[in-house]
Amino acid sequence: MNYRIIGDSCMDLTEEQRKDPHFTLIPFTLMVEDHQFVDDKNFNQKEFLKIVKESPECPKTACPSPETFKEAYCCEEENVFVITISSHLSGCYNSAVLAKNLYEEEFGTGKKNIVVIDSESASTGEVNLALYVQELCEQNIPFEEIVKKTLEYRDRQKTYFVLETLDTLRKNGRLTGLQAFFATKLNIKPVMGADHGVIIKLDQARGIQKALQRMVEIVVKDAGTVEDKCLTIAHCNAPERAQYVKEKFEQAAKFKKIIVTETAGLATVYAGDGGIIVAV
Repeated sequence: MNYRIIGDSCMDLTEEQRKDPHFTLIPFTLMVEDHQFVDDKNFNQKEFLKIVKESPECPKTACPSPETFKEAYCCEEENVFVITISSHLSGCYNSAVLAKNLYEEEFGTGKKNIVVIDSESASTGEVNLALYVQELCEQNIPFEEIVKKTLEYRDRQKTYFVLETLDTLRKNGRLTGLQAFFATKLNIKPVMGADHGVIIKLDQARGIQKALQRMVEIVVKDAGTVEDKCLTIAHCNAPERAQYVKEKFEQAAKFKKIIVTETAGLATVYAGDGGIIVAV
C-alpha cells in the first residue's frame, strides 16, 4: 500500500523509526517565559529542562495549525493516516480534522484517503498506534479495514505513567476532576493511567522505584495475554530508569516486543524530568 502516517510531535518515535520515510511528525511549539522551542529534530531537551527548572512560570504549549497539517496532507501517498494526542489534552485533533476538511474543499474528496484518529493517549500510545497502522499497511489491507482495526486497537490499548511531580499537568489544567497529588513531602508517587484519554489515578507508592514496580504489576495484570502485544516505554531524561522498568516487564511477562524511546518536547513538558510513560 502507498501510505503515509502523520503524527504530532507527541508521538515519541525512536531515532530509527524517525528515519522511516513513511512517518511525518508535525511539531508543537513550546514556550517558557520569553523562550520558544519548536518540537522538532533540533529540540534540545537538556536545555529545555534547565530553563523550566529555573523559571517560576509553567511551560506553555501551542498545537500545530490546520495549515501545517494541510501541507503535510499534500504528500505523494494516496492513503494518509493521522494520529494525534488525546483530544482531552490538546486541540491538536481538532486542528488535524479542520485541515482534512480544508484539503478536501480544495482538492475534492476523491483525491486520496485521509483519516484523523484521536489516539485517546499520548507519547507511547501514539507510537503503538502508528506501528500497528504500519503493520496493516504492509499487509496491503484495504484502507477502511485498517481504520476499523486501528480504532479497535485504540479502544483496547491502555496508557500508564509515573512522574516525579504532577505540577505541570495541574497548572495546565490537564488533571480535570483530580486534585494534584499533595503528599510530596512524604515522597508518595501516584501511578496514573488514562480512561479514553482522560487522566486518572490508579494507585500510589512510597518512592519512585516502588511506584514503578507497582505500575509494572498493574500493567501486566490489565494486559492479560501479552505474547502478541507490543509494549512501549518512553522516558524523560532517565535512560537507566527506563531500563529498570524494561527489565521488570521482562521478568513479569513475555511481551511480543518491548520498545524503549525518549520523550520529545511535548511529552517532556508534561512528563517532566525523570518521568516514565508506558502503553500496551
